[in-house]
Amino acid sequence: MEAVATTNTLLQLNIKQDAFLEIRKNAFTYLEKTGLPAPKAEEYKFTPITRVLEKNFSSLQPEGNIGKVDVAQSSIDALQAERIVFVNGVFDETLSSISAEAIHIQRLSSIQDKNVISKIGSLAKSNTDTFVALNTATFQDGLFIEVKANHKIERPIIIHHIADASVTKVVAATRNLIWVDENAAVTVIEKYDAVGGAVFSSHVNEVFVAKQGSFTYKLIQNDIGERYQFTHTVIHQQSNSHVNCFALCLNGKLIRNNLHLLLDGEHIDSHMYGLYLLNNDTLADNHTVVDHMKPNSISNELYKGVMDGNAKGVFNGKIFVRQDAQKTNAFQSNRNILLSDAAGVNTKPQLEIWADDVKCSHGCTSGQLDEEALFYLQARGISKASAKALLLYAFAGEVIEKIENETIRKYIDGLVAERLNQHF
Repeated sequence: MEAVATTNTLLQLNIKQDAFLEIRKNAFTYLEKTGLPAPKAEEYKFTPITRVLEKNFSSLQPEGNIGKVDVAQSSIDALQAERIVFVNGVFDETLSSISAEAIHIQRLSSIQDKNVISKIGSLAKSNTDTFVALNTATFQDGLFIEVKANHKIERPIIIHHIADASVTKVVAATRNLIWVDENAAVTVIEKYDAVGGAVFSSHVNEVFVAKQGSFTYKLIQNDIGERYQFTHTVIHQQSNSHVNCFALCLNGKLIRNNLHLLLDGEHIDSHMYGLYLLNNDTLADNHTVVDHMKPNSISNELYKGVMDGNAKGVFNGKIFVRQDAQKTNAFQSNRNILLSDAAGVNTKPQLEIWADDVKCSHGCTSGQLDEEALFYLQARGISKASAKALLLYAFAGEVIEKIENETIRKYIDGLVAERLNQHF
C-alpha cells in the first residue's frame, strides 16, 4: 500500500492518445498495482530512488520549459558524427543533422507500420521493471532509427539528451527503437548534459541487431547538473552478430543504468565494459544481464569503479546460460577501489547455468590502492599524489583501451585524466 500511495503522489498521468495507447494503459495498470520500488525491493535496495523522487519532485509527468540550448557546449571536439538532439525529452529536428542515406529516422509518433509499432515494449517489458513501466506510460517523444542492410555507417550517431532546468525542474521521458538490419554496422553514442536545477530523466532503448549485424553503443554520463536518471537498454542479437557496449559515469546525483543483452542465435560475440569514477555524494547503480539462449556464443564483461568522498557504487551483473546454450563462453568481472572511509560499493555478480558444456566465470574485488605499488613509485621520486593518480589511471585504462574509435577514446581518456588531476 505504501508503494501505491507513493505512485499516486508522484504520478499525475494523462495517457496519450497515440498508436501506443494500449501498452501505455498496461504500463499504468502495472504501476497502479506495484507502485514505485519500496525501500526493501531487491532490485533497488541499494538505490533509494523512490525516496529521492518523493523529496525532489511532486510529479513524474513530463514537464519543463524548453529554452534555447547550445549544442556546441556538449559536443565532442573533433568528432565527425551524425547528430540527434533531444531537449527536455523532445526531439529537436532543427538541431539534429543526419546525412547518411542508409540511416532512416522517424518519430515514433508518426509511425504507421504495425510491424514497427509492435516492437515497442517487446524487449523492454513493463512488467519487469517499475521504471520501464513509468517510461512506457509517460514517454513524450522518441525515434525509430533503422540502419539499412549491407551498409556500414562510417560516422557514429551521437544522441544528445540536453536538459534545460534553468527556469523550472524538468521531468523528461524518451524512448528509441533501433533496428540494425542484416550485415549492417553502426555506432551509437548517448551523451547527457543539463543546466540549471533538478532533472529527472528516464530513457529506454530497444535495439534489434539482425544476422551478421554490428552494433557499438557508448553511454557518457558526465552531467554536472543535478541529474536523477534512469536508463534501460535491451539489445536483441541474432546469429553471427557483434555488440560492443561501453558506459562511463563521472557525475550525477543518482544514476541507474540497466543494460540487457539477449543472445538469441549462434556464433554471437558480445562485450560490455563500464567505468564509474565517483566523488562527492554521487550514487551510480549499474545492473547488467547477459542471457545466452542459443549455443556457440561468447560474452565478456568488465566493469570497474573508483569511489571517493561520500560516493556510492552499485554493480549487479547476471549471466544466464539456457539449457540449449551449449559451448557458451561467458566471463564477468567487477573491480572497485575505495579512496575514502565514507565511500562504499555493493557488488553482486550472479551466474545461472542450465547447460553442461560451457566455460563461465564471474567475480568481484573491492579494496584500496596497492600500498607496495605506491611505495615503489615514491621510491623513484614520484610524489604520493602523482603515484596515486598514475595507479588509478592505469586501473581505468584497461577499460578505456577497449574503445575502438580513436576520437572517442581520446575524449574519454581526457575526461578521466582531468578527473584524476582535479582529485590529486
